[in-house]
Amino acid sequence: MERETDDRCRPMIEMIGVEKGYDQLAVLTGIDLRVERGEVFAVLGPNGAGKTTTINILTTLITLDGGVARVNGCDVAVDPEGVRRAISVTGQNAAVDGFLTGFENLVMIGRLARLGRGARRRAGELLEQFDLVDAASRRVSTYSGGMRRRLDLAISLVARPPVIFLDEPTTGLDPRSRQTLWRVVRELAAAGVTILLTTQYLEEADQLADRIAVIAGGRIAALGTAAELKQRVAGERVDLTFADVAAFDAAAAIVRGEHVVIDAEQLSISVPTEHPVATLRDLIDLTDRNRITLASIAINKPSLDDVFMALTERTPQGVAA
Repeated sequence: MERETDDRCRPMIEMIGVEKGYDQLAVLTGIDLRVERGEVFAVLGPNGAGKTTTINILTTLITLDGGVARVNGCDVAVDPEGVRRAISVTGQNAAVDGFLTGFENLVMIGRLARLGRGARRRAGELLEQFDLVDAASRRVSTYSGGMRRRLDLAISLVARPPVIFLDEPTTGLDPRSRQTLWRVVRELAAAGVTILLTTQYLEEADQLADRIAVIAGGRIAALGTAAELKQRVAGERVDLTFADVAAFDAAAAIVRGEHVVIDAEQLSISVPTEHPVATLRDLIDLTDRNRITLASIAINKPSLDDVFMALTERTPQGVAA
């Protein structure tokens, strides 16, 4: 009983001071993170920040140079087989056999996972879960990109792994297919599956992740919930837009303040503030006094885009994945 309690309390994914480099290029320079059981954990970062390298280390595809990484209690360097038994990976490209049908792909993986007679039953369950029943008997070569992606994720769940790694799983998908995958991820997390997700879509992390880590310069630049990161990086802002260049130029000449963003291309001015209502009133008064016509003015909360830009522009990036 005590051992079972310890297993439930330990993190499902843990990295302590993990380092990785290629030749003279340092990609990861001390990554620390902890992912709990049943958590959806998103890793964000610009191209070359080390997101895919992080997943490749945790899935035993590459070795680390320093530090410790564990998955489901297994050290990736000491017990890679134990790690592989506990995980499933969905990479950036769908790994499905186009000559087989969707059903045959799933049954094949089920048999490789030693499900025996249960492989066909499990295939049917996954086809239903991923809305692929109508396409089950078609060759995968005839599937759309979204259908192939859903089948790829279904394949990764055949053996019911406790930990799933999703490396930019919705890249290139249409909005409907992306929403379907989001629904499945939420269902998996609700069932207790631990999910580590890398993504280029900040909205995706905002929608799915319990916590988010932003990687910059080979380290974790920020870690927390979406709300915590937004609060940490920026407060609310008042955004003004103008109907013509003359009005924009006139406003740009008189609106002052630290971190004010003036965008000549969009004819807009963004003013960060801790007191949005008072700032809104002041800006309306200022433009009225100077007879400047506004196209619109609005109070907006910070987004993950703001977090991403603020954190990643502070640190020079490498060139690795």
